[in-house]
Amino acid sequence: MSASGAGAPEVRSSAQRLGFEPGQVVLELGYDDDCDGELRASVEAVTGSAPVAEDYQEVADVVLLWWREYDGDLVDALVDALSFLTAGGVVWLLTPKAGRSGHVEPSDIGEAAPTAGLSSTKSTSAATDWSGTRLVAPRLNRR
Repeated sequence: MSASGAGAPEVRSSAQRLGFEPGQVVLELGYDDDCDGELRASVEAVTGSAPVAEDYQEVADVVLLWWREYDGDLVDALVDALSFLTAGGVVWLLTPKAGRSGHVEPSDIGEAAPTAGLSSTKSTSAATDWSGTRLVAPRLNRR
């Protein structure tokens, strides 16, 4: 093995595993003290800027939606998130993992997403205490 580490597996950050890219505008909704600081820092490191808040006046490439069971109506929150997205944008719905306070059942996400006009494309462990579900709007008028 060389001193430069050639051939060593590349270690990807949590934001890279979730598909965040340099230059993306990320809108963060539902932030609170229980949100994962390491994931937030990783998103900022990959995109090159801190996530913007809901008072941001432009559209975003990604909405990072931290959501807990007691936060209200998930369908309404997803519809609101869609209003902030650019065409082809992504909503990352982050929910507490099973056994954590505020856990959201996957079946609840499975019902809420299509009602809001979104499709789930990926579910993953996003952080120590948070699961992530990648949601996108169906592409219409493909050419």
